[in-house]
Amino acid sequence: MRTSSTGTVSAPTRRTFVSAAGAAVAGAALAGCTSTATDEGSAAGSAAGEGAAESVEVRVGSLKGPTSIGLVRFMEQADAGETENTYSFTISGTADEILPQVIQGKLDIALIPANAAAVLFSKTEGAVSAINVNTLGVLSVVTGDASVTAFEDLAGRTVLMTGKGTTPEYAMRYLLDCTGIADQVTLEFKSEATEVTSALVADATAVGVLPQPYVTAALTKNEQLSAPIDLTEVWDECAAGSGSQLVTGATIVRNEFLDEHRSAVEEFLAGQRASVESVNADPAGAAPLVVEAGIVEAEPIAEKA
Repeated sequence: MRTSSTGTVSAPTRRTFVSAAGAAVAGAALAGCTSTATDEGSAAGSAAGEGAAESVEVRVGSLKGPTSIGLVRFMEQADAGETENTYSFTISGTADEILPQVIQGKLDIALIPANAAAVLFSKTEGAVSAINVNTLGVLSVVTGDASVTAFEDLAGRTVLMTGKGTTPEYAMRYLLDCTGIADQVTLEFKSEATEVTSALVADATAVGVLPQPYVTAALTKNEQLSAPIDLTEVWDECAAGSGSQLVTGATIVRNEFLDEHRSAVEEFLAGQRASVESVNADPAGAAPLVVEAGIVEAEPIAEKA
């Protein structure tokens, strides 16, 4: 796998690809694409010495949910023309809508499930690089059944969820194996989180696994529902002492784009980080932008999420 500096690592695997994404965040969110700038001076200093870099269009794909919520401030900034480069953002309901566009060269940067990033790395024979982890654990069990208070209480039940073949499914199956109830739980997959939300709102006795902001949306629409189990807490118990974290999403870039427009990737990473910090610091202020982007339907839900 190509690292996000100029070095290489031979004989990569999907596991090492995602591990590298985790390592990027462990050091610093911007470590992935700023090593060259660190070695040679600031990006601004380089630009001053070589003349201003030509503006390019950066095509970004992300999913409805936490990754896109974190981007809304940067999206606003880009729309206002306050960035060095121009940006177009495509927000999709599933990773299956994004991956072909990356492969076809229609997207330059994508925020996708971590395992989907590994699959993409494999399918493109290493033509993409992971530049950060953008989302950790955001999954919860949601139900109106008061008897479900611990993960083991899922035994004997059907659990509605999304993410078949992606991070949510793999995380859930790991936890089911860890807690010894894998053969006692049926996973029923829906295409999008909105379908799971609708099913839970219609029948509070059902059990589902949802990410934010859909957890908040479900609880708001049906007061009988609650989110008694945080899958991150279950993961931490299963992986105690290993240092493992429940990684949900990673950001990848096409290597061709990175090689040709490194400064644009650096700008995106800086903007992404600042946007996430701004949204976390001021949820109420970001809520209208989340609704405007079509990620969540109502500002109160967006703010709580």
